[in-house]
Amino acid sequence: MKIGMILDAPYPTDPRVFNESQALIKSGNEIFLFCLSFKKKFIKREVIHGINVERFYCSWITYKLSALAYTFPFYKWIMSNKIKKFINNNNIKYLHIHDLQIASSVFFANVSFSLNVTLDLHENRPEIMKFYKHVNSVFGKLFISPSKWKVAEEKYCKMANSIVVVTDLAKKELISRTNIHEDRVVVFSNSVSKSFYSDFKLDNNIINKYADSFVLLYLGNTSKRRGLETVLKSIPKLIKTIPSFKLVIVGTSSYDNELVKIAHNLNVTKYVDFEGWKNEKLFPSYIKAAQLGVSPLHSNIHHDTTYANKLFQYISLGCPLVCSDVMAQKALLDRYNIGLVFEAENSSDLIKKLFKLYLDEGLRMKLSENCTHAIKNHLNNDIISKELITHYEK
Repeated sequence: MKIGMILDAPYPTDPRVFNESQALIKSGNEIFLFCLSFKKKFIKREVIHGINVERFYCSWITYKLSALAYTFPFYKWIMSNKIKKFINNNNIKYLHIHDLQIASSVFFANVSFSLNVTLDLHENRPEIMKFYKHVNSVFGKLFISPSKWKVAEEKYCKMANSIVVVTDLAKKELISRTNIHEDRVVVFSNSVSKSFYSDFKLDNNIINKYADSFVLLYLGNTSKRRGLETVLKSIPKLIKTIPSFKLVIVGTSSYDNELVKIAHNLNVTKYVDFEGWKNEKLFPSYIKAAQLGVSPLHSNIHHDTTYANKLFQYISLGCPLVCSDVMAQKALLDRYNIGLVFEAENSSDLIKKLFKLYLDEGLRMKLSENCTHAIKNHLNNDIISKELITHYEK
């Protein structure tokens, strides 16, 4: 079947799009990907890992209008015309929308085609928007309404033939809120492809850099809700017992300056490496250099029902986890015994868990073995994708 995936972002960048596409291609489908270019000079068509990529130019001004997608119709009108061209160009037979932001554009374009549609919710966008900096600005408060996005999410979930969510908890929350029949909701977690943990090259510069350190690694976006402030506040006590301690942060956000200030005020700057954003090819090297991987998310409806990509990246390379007790993370760690959980935003509890893991190398080794077992037998993309493949076969 010719499946047209719609992504309102450049590609290749999105691991969820890649993982789903690979699973569907292996099961005999053709994947055509609509995506954007913010540069006027770009490769319009190319095949990437079997995905037929077609790019459409989108100015930054137009893209910024996506924040107003459910306030004003301009973004919907502009993008729907591009999507119609994409459908016609590739003789698409089925539409798969990646996330809520472009959903209205796709449904508007699909009036001319009446194709079946899957709506893939990468996250609980209406809830997480409440924490976005631009949404909380003066302009954002005037024109961007998370409640309108929530209404739109429920509307398009009911219009879609099926919905894909990230966790069982997200499925439960969506069904309870919309009364959609559970058979229409498919779970596809943010796992990793086998190539991530079986086909990589280590960067010896990174390995050697941290050879004498006890590394707590953080991968990904560093915004306030991700909880790194909790980790920084734990360091003054940690270093009294663990002088070789090092927090390595591979990621970035507009909150970085504040994190640097916090580290400075706590006088722990030399125990923190702000590495900035790195190519994903370097992630295995950072993970292999680390003793533990941390995900200190704050508790909210979004975090309670989703998985961060970093969890599966840590797990796939046998790196034990230290995670805050948001519901989805806690359920994952409890089920597979792959790390320890601490109370969200509680640095004292985090300190206790880190001391326990530091002092008990045998426990770390056992948790590492459990990570390897979990990814091999339960959490790799080949296994996780079975429900999605079955859905498309139907």
